[in-house]
Amino acid sequence: MRYFDLHCDTLYRALNEKGSLNNNEFEVFLSANDKFKSWAQCFAIWLPDSLSVNKARSMFFKAASELSEEAAENGFQLYRGGSFGKSTAVFTVENGKLIGNDLDMIKRLAEYGVKMLTLTWNGDNTIACGALTENDKGISDFGTMAVRELEKQKIIIDASHLSDKSFYGLARISKKPFVASHSNSRAVCDNRRNLTDGQFALIRDRGGIVGLNFHRFFLNKDGNASIKDVAAHLEHFLSLGGENTVAIGSDFDGSDIPCDIKNILGIERIYEYLLRLNYSEELLDKLFWTNAANFFETFDNR
Repeated sequence: MRYFDLHCDTLYRALNEKGSLNNNEFEVFLSANDKFKSWAQCFAIWLPDSLSVNKARSMFFKAASELSEEAAENGFQLYRGGSFGKSTAVFTVENGKLIGNDLDMIKRLAEYGVKMLTLTWNGDNTIACGALTENDKGISDFGTMAVRELEKQKIIIDASHLSDKSFYGLARISKKPFVASHSNSRAVCDNRRNLTDGQFALIRDRGGIVGLNFHRFFLNKDGNASIKDVAAHLEHFLSLGGENTVAIGSDFDGSDIPCDIKNILGIERIYEYLLRLNYSEELLDKLFWTNAANFFETFDNR
């Protein structure tokens, strides 16, 4: 099978635990490459809301160096656009905190090969409000300028973690399709981090993609989740016409994963479970690879 994952936090763990991207004590490890016909992994550097702008930037630069070195050492292409090879690492950023009030920082992100930016984490920054904000003001005036510059620099905008008001502000401002890299269905599990049917439909109609998140409490309310719950979110999104929209955004190494998934080796178990539910291999290839790969490969030309 081919596998494209829109989000993991393994790069953050490697930096902060003095580990390696090939450490099989993590949920994602580069040697898993042998399990897939093709594998593209988005490696996000998570920037906690508690960091100052300067510390967030420092962490970003360290992450850029770490990913570049480890990708080269392990035979991974570092994605800069175009088509995907056998083994590809995609550099992404989770939380626009490092931008501060400086639009030139967005140009730096592009220079360092960042292909996707999650605008916020759960709190607020200079761009927008996060999902757990206490006072949802939506996208700021500076955020409007940041969105335009991100699109100019061909950096994909990720709406996961946005507050509802910020989400619809982004939809109003943006000119290009955007994504929710690791967000589930709020209709299936009522959590502010999940998407409403209307939000999913808006991303779908814009030509964006949505990655299924494996965090237990985004899969069901009590957290007693399994592969069955992943299938429930998938089935709901498909019922909304999401065949060309749904992808995978595991959130490995950044969340609490169901025991029957455990780590990246569990991807094959999800695939086999869906086969037993009579999903076609053609549809599964879309979900696990083609929808995400096509989106990235065509984004620069939009």
